[in-house]
Amino acid sequence: MYLETPLLSFALFKIKTLYILKMLEEKNDNLHDADGKSGIEINDAATNDAIEISDPETLVENSTSETQNNDDTTENAHQEALDVITNSNAAESEDETLKERHDIPMQDYNTFSLDALVDELKKLVNTDKVMSVKDHIEEIKKAFLLQYHHLLEEKKEEFLASNTDPNEEFEYHLPLKSKFDEYYNVFRDKRNVHFKHLQTNLKTNLETRLAIVEELKELINPQENIKDTLKHFNELRERWKNAGAIPKDKYNHVWNNYHFHVENFYDYLHLDREARDLDFKHNLELKQKIIARVEELVNDTDVNKSFRELQDLHRIWKEDIGPVSKEHRDEIWNQFSELTKKIHDKREVLFENQRANEQQNLEIKKEIISKIEVLGTEKVNSHSQWLVQIQKVEELRNEFFAAGKVPSEVNEETWAAFKTAVRNFNAFKNSFYKDIKKDQNDNLNKKLALVAKAKELQESTDFQATTPVMKQIQEEWKQIGHVPKKYSDKIWKEFKDACNHYFDKLKEHKSEENSEEVAAFDNKKAYLEVLRAFQLTGDHKTDLDGIKAHIETWKGFGKVPFSRRHIEGKFNKILDALFEKLSLSKKESEMMRFANRIDSLSDSNDTRKLDNEKIFIMRKIEEVQNEIFQLENNIQFFTNTKNAKKENSIVTEVRKNIAIHKESLEVWKDKLKQLRNLGQE
Repeated sequence: MYLETPLLSFALFKIKTLYILKMLEEKNDNLHDADGKSGIEINDAATNDAIEISDPETLVENSTSETQNNDDTTENAHQEALDVITNSNAAESEDETLKERHDIPMQDYNTFSLDALVDELKKLVNTDKVMSVKDHIEEIKKAFLLQYHHLLEEKKEEFLASNTDPNEEFEYHLPLKSKFDEYYNVFRDKRNVHFKHLQTNLKTNLETRLAIVEELKELINPQENIKDTLKHFNELRERWKNAGAIPKDKYNHVWNNYHFHVENFYDYLHLDREARDLDFKHNLELKQKIIARVEELVNDTDVNKSFRELQDLHRIWKEDIGPVSKEHRDEIWNQFSELTKKIHDKREVLFENQRANEQQNLEIKKEIISKIEVLGTEKVNSHSQWLVQIQKVEELRNEFFAAGKVPSEVNEETWAAFKTAVRNFNAFKNSFYKDIKKDQNDNLNKKLALVAKAKELQESTDFQATTPVMKQIQEEWKQIGHVPKKYSDKIWKEFKDACNHYFDKLKEHKSEENSEEVAAFDNKKAYLEVLRAFQLTGDHKTDLDGIKAHIETWKGFGKVPFSRRHIEGKFNKILDALFEKLSLSKKESEMMRFANRIDSLSDSNDTRKLDNEKIFIMRKIEEVQNEIFQLENNIQFFTNTKNAKKENSIVTEVRKNIAIHKESLEVWKDKLKQLRNLGQE
């Protein structure tokens, strides 16, 4: 047996320290080390062995056993939960502004409209802590570009379907895209400035912490005064506390090294066991309080909030609280690890529920895609019906974006199916409008011909001949259908200007004629008294010539203003009275009256009334002919009966009616002939 002396004890301790330090430096960074299972707790074992074991061979054997325990810990079922927390803590230790991202809810930005996404981006860009909104802004960017590129594809397909000029290139400008780029560029600039400043600090801070670790190594020096060593140790701890953030990939390794050498220093002070035990006890109490708080968090309904607080408690456990005594080490760590696993499991259940919602969203989106596919096969034959179909697809598209996230493994597949369905619908729609476009081009040529004709006639002064033509081409314009939208306003303006120019000239011309019409009215009004005073002589020829002379005089006065045309009715009434006094045949009297009426309509250039008169006469001719045909059939019926002789009086009456109708028919035919002759003049 070796006799333990302070010198031998220190020598053994020195050997073991160098051995474990070499092992630690050769190990890859293990995330669970940050929670104290490897770095800190190995040091607890090293301290006790250095005091109690005097056999170097036993030391090596025990060290090998501890290495095996480390491997077992790495394979522990709780490791996944610890890894998640350690990774997040490492990232937040690199940039503390990341902690604040939890205070801003991460929304399902895929359900936002383009306008809402730009508004949300603008709000987040104004946040001071640029890294706290980094993930949110990147999600907004993905959601915006997804919808924007889809819209861009649709507009391009519409352009290709309707464009007839092969040299014209597709262009589409969305003002919202410019706003989005403006806000995102502000964020990007702020982020770059932040990164540049952060990288400089991280490098400096890492060098500072590594230097502190090197100084810790040199503290174990039995030649120095213990009081000076303690003072130096406390200074190093204070410098470490204020050293700042380091790169996350170095976080675990640097912290483990630091704790390792802190624990070595504690071991170096093993002679002051009472002070060490008090420190262990204090650390135990702090960790027990953390465990008590985690037990409360296990029962909290807000799982995400509980997890974030658990993350902070792990950071405190690792960075702020020192080691505990060996007899409590495994027990308290296992309690903490077990509770961590429970919260992690609750979080996984929450994720499972979210995945179930995503699966439900997937079914909704599949149904929407199916509806769009059906609309892409329903054939409609009018623009108004297509507008209804387009509105249906627009509503379905909004529903698709509002449906929320789907499982990530099928996200691209679902999005591709949606784009294909919409693209097929658009192709189907565009094929209809290609045919419409051909018709519209035909209509364009017809309207251009009318524009040319209107421009040709707009300077005409032959108002009597030109006015009906101008009115006719206006009616033709109304009957022609739509033209391509880009020409519609232009040709309508040209046509309207030409027509307005002509009718403005016509209006000026009528204003000039108006004074003549007023004079004609005054003359006719005075002449009515002359006509009323006219007395028949009794001689038929003389009286008839006199009436005809009055008619010619009346016509010679010319047209009267439209609003005073009632004077023509007074004139015709006097004429009717004179004709009644003459011993004229009914036909002759009727034809003279008709001739006077037609002359009046002809002088007024009222072609519509002349056409209506012609249609009326043609109908009357048809009615009289039908009546004559019916009466003649009736005569045939009566003459074929056995008692035809007894019914001669009835036949005679029918024949009289036939004669009257034939006389009337001749009058109507003469009237029609007179009207037609008027049209040939």
